[in-house]
Amino acid sequence: MSQRALTELLRGKGANADPIACVEDISAELAARRVAGFPHSIGQLVFHMNYWMDYELRRIRGEKPAYPEHNSQSFPAASSVDAAEWDRVRTRMTVLLGAYANLAKSSAQELQREIESVHEGDKVVAGTLEAVLWQMVAHNSYHVGQIAMIRRTLGAWPPRAGGDTW
Repeated sequence: MSQRALTELLRGKGANADPIACVEDISAELAARRVAGFPHSIGQLVFHMNYWMDYELRRIRGEKPAYPEHNSQSFPAASSVDAAEWDRVRTRMTVLLGAYANLAKSSAQELQREIESVHEGDKVVAGTLEAVLWQMVAHNSYHVGQIAMIRRTLGAWPPRAGGDTW
């Protein structure tokens, strides 16, 4: 796939919902609300997405971030957040997505650069910069879909910026 497609999918063009639009008009109260039968709130999902975007950016930069012993460590301990914290989490998401969009514009040679594995799980999947970017598109798409479903369940869909309603 093209670099343009990669950049567009990071920001929710085409088949994906825009991750920023899905959370920009959500209050801290709604972000913390839980839906029966679903393990995470919108706020927890955004925190989790940020966690893994940050983790992978650190790997891309050549750092060796510690891999969590359990997935629960990539979610916040509490589901409630105050308005200031929620604003920080949303702003962080925007900054991280911007960093990924910039990386998606890298040269073909840079996109084929191998990213060092720091965990056994990293070693069983493609390890180029391009592969890491596509993995992040898939990861974020999955969780943005969950956010959209939670918003629908809470009667808060579509976002102010719009979204499919069928």
